[in-house]
Amino acid sequence: MGYVAILVFLVACGLFLWIIPEYSIIDYGYASMEKFFSIAPWLLLLLIPAITMRSFADEFRGGTVEWLSTKPLTDMDIILGKYLASLMLIVFALIPTFLYVYTISNLALTPGTLDTGGILGSYIGLFFLAATFSAVGIFCSSLTSNQIVGFLASLFASWLLYSGFEALSQLPAFAEGIDYYLSMVGMSFHYTSISRGIVDSRDVIYFLSVIILFISLTRLSLNRRTWDTARQD
Repeated sequence: MGYVAILVFLVACGLFLWIIPEYSIIDYGYASMEKFFSIAPWLLLLLIPAITMRSFADEFRGGTVEWLSTKPLTDMDIILGKYLASLMLIVFALIPTFLYVYTISNLALTPGTLDTGGILGSYIGLFFLAATFSAVGIFCSSLTSNQIVGFLASLFASWLLYSGFEALSQLPAFAEGIDYYLSMVGMSFHYTSISRGIVDSRDVIYFLSVIILFISLTRLSLNRRTWDTARQD
């Protein structure tokens, strides 16, 4: 599933950036990666739940989580192992997109005129997005033994964190100063901030805090399942 998701991600990136006129970099007319970094978060929003949905749901469905718990590993070891494995798979999906930077740089009328600071910041932002979506996906997978339910729950939670609060902030009811603070709760605000090429410590702390929160929630979810199983026995 991971390799299929990576293939779909790269094919979708290629279609959007080079084929579909509305998003095509060639039709855009500027030597910029802006189109890619506006599309990539939404593609990751679909890619990452597909990768993480089996993390714990498959263990629960197959009954192998009990076997895994007998190993000399703590719950945090298991969670971090699955989390880092998912994150590394996503990083491998992003690495081939560096080719776009090289290609666009050579297609420019004046080679080497790309905004390297903005591109580097955007890739850092994408990494933090991927890391946060992965933590959300791992947590949602720990809530159910059904992979589809885990996928849909992860998809909705990731969308809510990325774009939901931004959409809420635009409602007229929140237009009297609360809208700014409400948008700050969403990941889109901090991703856009890092994409400017300035890595602010506040944005980094935000992403790390959300990651730690969902990893901690995953641990609580596993502990609850272990306690319920022990009580039934």
